Amino acid sequence: MQDAGKSGLDWRDAPNGQGGRIPVSRRFDDPYFSLDDGLAETTYVFHGGNDLPNRFCDGFHVAELGFGTGLNLLATLQLWRQSGAAGRMFFSSFEAYPLERDDYAAAHAAFPSLATEAHQLDPIWQGATALDLPDLCFRLHLGDARQTLPLWHTHADAWFLDGFSPAKNPELWEPALLNAVFAHTAPQGSAATYSAAGHVRRSLTNAGFDVTRAPGYGRKRHMTIARKV
Repeated sequence: MQDAGKSGLDWRDAPNGQGGRIPVSRRFDDPYFSLDDGLAETTYVFHGGNDLPNRFCDGFHVAELGFGTGLNLLATLQLWRQSGAAGRMFFSSFEAYPLERDDYAAAHAAFPSLATEAHQLDPIWQGATALDLPDLCFRLHLGDARQTLPLWHTHADAWFLDGFSPAKNPELWEPALLNAVFAHTAPQGSAATYSAAGHVRRSLTNAGFDVTRAPGYGRKRHMTIARKV
């Protein structure tokens, strides 16, 4: 592990010769994405778990708890474009501890296939909390999601529940917050997370979701898929 910069990150060299480096939060002692392959995990857990791109349509709204490095946004925008979906995708993210510009750039270096999207979204890495493109409407909600999400006046079609490990970042997995996620999910909407912790599944069930435990990505045996029926 390498020394952290002023943003409070440690950096690990990506294994298996992937190139780039993996940021690890000192605050939560947890990596921002899979040590195996962060992009593959996003594709498997969040895209697959929410049945994307099959559900894409004009105005489809993705929301996430934990913006992190912006990897989910980059990968989902690329998926939207590759799917040939018409119109514009909406993407809203809730984040308490945004990274600094240099940290975003260093993290994105591990995913050269996303370089086009990363360049086009440069205002976000510079600190913009809103960005509108012909095929994307992005909004970043800064602060504690337990306070900002209940004030949100929108419903998402798909949720990416991507906070740090529930054992290390329990605030993003509290029952009250997951209740708010359900309340801000459109009819027939869905949510997916890499976590299969029993209390997370129970909280999603108690919130009103139909919850399924599914095979996980990489080293994780299971993940969780939730649907609002």
